[in-house]
Amino acid sequence: MRRRLLLGIFTAALALSGGAKASFADSKVLVVGTDVSFMPFEFSQNGKTQGFDIDLWTKVASDLGLQFKWQPMDFSGIIPALQTKNIDLAISGITITPARAQVIDFSEPYYASGLTAVVAENDKAITSPAGLAGKKIGVKTGTATVDWVKTNVKDAQMVSFPNIDDALLALQAGRVDAVIHDTPNVIYYANTAGKGLVRVLTPPMESGEYYGMAFPQGSPLIPQINAELSKLSANGFYKATYIKWFGIAPTFEPK
Repeated sequence: MRRRLLLGIFTAALALSGGAKASFADSKVLVVGTDVSFMPFEFSQNGKTQGFDIDLWTKVASDLGLQFKWQPMDFSGIIPALQTKNIDLAISGITITPARAQVIDFSEPYYASGLTAVVAENDKAITSPAGLAGKKIGVKTGTATVDWVKTNVKDAQMVSFPNIDDALLALQAGRVDAVIHDTPNVIYYANTAGKGLVRVLTPPMESGEYYGMAFPQGSPLIPQINAELSKLSANGFYKATYIKWFGIAPTFEPK
């Protein structure tokens, strides 16, 4: 209901202004927060920020005529920055949760995710997610994974890291027994830099989670961005970008 109300307000504002693209394009350079340590969604390579989220937002901004600049930051700082309006929005594999939705606003979901665990390739003691009870588990600070592990992994000894790369290095060094993180990131790592070093535990720990672009509460950007996400799904851009970064066709697309 709230989003429909915002959409009505925004539509009326456009009509009063002659139906032009959002005034943000003319009056403001948007600050877009992201944590560039989450392959393949956003990462820095050879001095260039790239990834699925980067391509998706760049296309959204281009189509809507929005000027923006990236603001790299630790993931744990993104929600506070949105609450204080130090950034205008964020795209960084941010899981939509009820707790977060109480303090910030989200776009419609644009990616279906979940949680998966990895262990060292030579670890023969842990053969399934059930074997993680009582183990040292690496997690990324400030993510939805932290609360999920507290609730669902019995006697877990969580070790928090500022970014998931540090957690995976700790796994290779034997300082944690497993790492639990978002499924697409974990599988990407296991098939690239971690190939032969880590083993993915199946089945996934959790599914049915979704990423959304995040905004300060009441942001008037949300309706037009939702409409653009739907458009990019309908015209094939979303699917092509998904295949580019994940190698398979998506099973979920923005509506």
